[in-house]
Amino acid sequence: MSILTEKFTTKYNSAPFNQIKNEDYLPAFKELIHSSEEEINAIVNNPNEPDFENTIEALAFSGEQLDRASSIFFNLNSAETSDELQQIAQEVSPILTEYSSKISQNKALFQKIKKVYDQKDSYNLNEEQQMLLNETYKGFVRSGALLNEEDKEKLQKINMDLSLKSLQFGQNVLASTNNYFKHITNKADLAGIPEAILEQFAEEAKERNLDGWVITLQYPSYIPFMTYAENRELRKEIALANGKKSFQNDEFDNQKLIVDILKLKQEKAALLGFKNYADYVLEERMAKSPTKVLDFLNELLTKAKPFADKEIEELKSLAKNDGIEEMQSYDHAFYAEKLRKAKYDLNDEELKPYFPLNQVQEAVFGLSHKLFGLSFEEQKDIPKYHDDVKVYEVFEDEKNSGEKTFKALLYVDYFPRKGKRAGAWMTSYKNQYQKDGENSRPHISIVCNFSKPTKDTPSLLTFQEVTTLFHEFGHALHGMLANTQYPNLSGTSVKWDFVELPSQFLENFCYEPEFLKTFAKHYKTGEVLPDEKIEKISQSKTFMEGYQTLRQIGFGLLDMNYHTKVEELESKNIKQFEDYYTKQTQLYPVNPETAMSPSFSHIFQGGYSAGYYSYKWAEVLDADAFGYFKETGIFNPETAAKFKVLLSSGGTKDPMDLYKNFRGSEPKVESLLKRAFGE
Repeated sequence: MSILTEKFTTKYNSAPFNQIKNEDYLPAFKELIHSSEEEINAIVNNPNEPDFENTIEALAFSGEQLDRASSIFFNLNSAETSDELQQIAQEVSPILTEYSSKISQNKALFQKIKKVYDQKDSYNLNEEQQMLLNETYKGFVRSGALLNEEDKEKLQKINMDLSLKSLQFGQNVLASTNNYFKHITNKADLAGIPEAILEQFAEEAKERNLDGWVITLQYPSYIPFMTYAENRELRKEIALANGKKSFQNDEFDNQKLIVDILKLKQEKAALLGFKNYADYVLEERMAKSPTKVLDFLNELLTKAKPFADKEIEELKSLAKNDGIEEMQSYDHAFYAEKLRKAKYDLNDEELKPYFPLNQVQEAVFGLSHKLFGLSFEEQKDIPKYHDDVKVYEVFEDEKNSGEKTFKALLYVDYFPRKGKRAGAWMTSYKNQYQKDGENSRPHISIVCNFSKPTKDTPSLLTFQEVTTLFHEFGHALHGMLANTQYPNLSGTSVKWDFVELPSQFLENFCYEPEFLKTFAKHYKTGEVLPDEKIEKISQSKTFMEGYQTLRQIGFGLLDMNYHTKVEELESKNIKQFEDYYTKQTQLYPVNPETAMSPSFSHIFQGGYSAGYYSYKWAEVLDADAFGYFKETGIFNPETAAKFKVLLSSGGTKDPMDLYKNFRGSEPKVESLLKRAFGE
């Protein structure tokens, strides 16, 4: 008997991390799949006429313990993995994929669902129930329920292959990232790098039992090095290493995996009656079609390109002063930082003392209270999976009573480790739902990779890291404020191109002087960041906006073309394909030795396949939404209350309807162009 198969006895039914052993996972998954199958069989074998409650609702609440075990396992495989955990993932993934396929292709179950769906007008369903019924039926159809038996088997095999290959892709990127480090013993090679960063590099060396300094490809190491290192040859070397992740024809190379993954997705789409995988994905997105996505990206490209060209010309003139005739991509961060310093007198290392992690966290907690009535209390008794993790009880103020009600658990995990993948993300260990008169609250997690505190200095954030924390916290709010009936419509269970709205929206507050003054205080003296610096931060919001926009458009175009033109990989290799479809967005010479596709985890491991455009799509939404806050006052309680309804509604309504209910109109692309380029 595994701890994972029992109802947890912990406070708030939280994950019992301190009791789970690696050997628990495989037997637990097998047992939980069996018990979940019994729940499905009970629905199928129910002798009563199928109706919404005994079929659709029963299915929505089935497999809860299996979902909990899966979220625990796969979240740990991202945040605290090991060779053993990765090996278990290789065994577990096909089992879970097979189980999922068996449900979606269960003919008797689908017949019951279809019967309820065909008679939906005879039921008195509310809006959320109608959405659940529609999404359930559509989900089965999109999973192959209408296919013949032979094609169902083909689809099941494709899904299993995809789950394994996507998992392997991510493991290769992690291994390729961890395998590289640059050991430096001559301090002169590190000229230009601030002392606080050098201290971080020295700590890394010490952890490896080396003298001197070590730079890795983890972002808190790589980004500062590329930003400040005066040694151009070293910048080139380390940028080259980063650009060659999983692109070195070694055991961690992902080029063949990319082709395999794309071909499998194309096969899946064709089986289900779609022209390509992008058509299949976009049927369920706000954008609806590849044509609309490409039109959207190309419109932005046309608007942004002149601004991007102008920005790069400014950088090139700076580089010429240093005798650089042809600027390269590995020079960008270094000269962008120089230009930023010249234009705004802003320097990350000067700003960092004003943004200690604890203060920034308190600021986002305080903002959540001001806008949405949430408060946070650290809870030391909730089990956690690593000493770095902190857990907070989240409460909501009850209007007029002065009482507080429990709203969520929030786990925060801020520092890099060998077993943690790069980047930042929000995830969930338990969804919110309502059942048997109880509102079961969610357990949400934020995972980041910020610089660790040292013995003399707390963790100090760059301003970009401040916006990263706010971004992930926006996702967390979407999860924590969830207030829906069904777990599969709760929190971030929304259309994929809507999911980035809350996160990108919250970033806007970081640039508001009125708010910045409340928390940008020197960690030693308590001195508030001077007004002129705060004003400069506010002005710098659109710094290099053209460059950043083209970069994101390049990723979006590459993603969309991979998922609509896979047949071209017969005549083009990965590098050729990437260079061809991003050439309009390239602002520097392309290096023949590097390619970003083999480490493009968002689309080959994560959920952004044929969906990377959604970052820019959501920027239109967030620019428009924050424009409304600016019109009414950034802390306006009525506007915040309307946005809270949008956040708490999850996927219970069409996202455009949710947005229009909040804003009073559809979002306008002009809102983004005005914010980015003053147009």
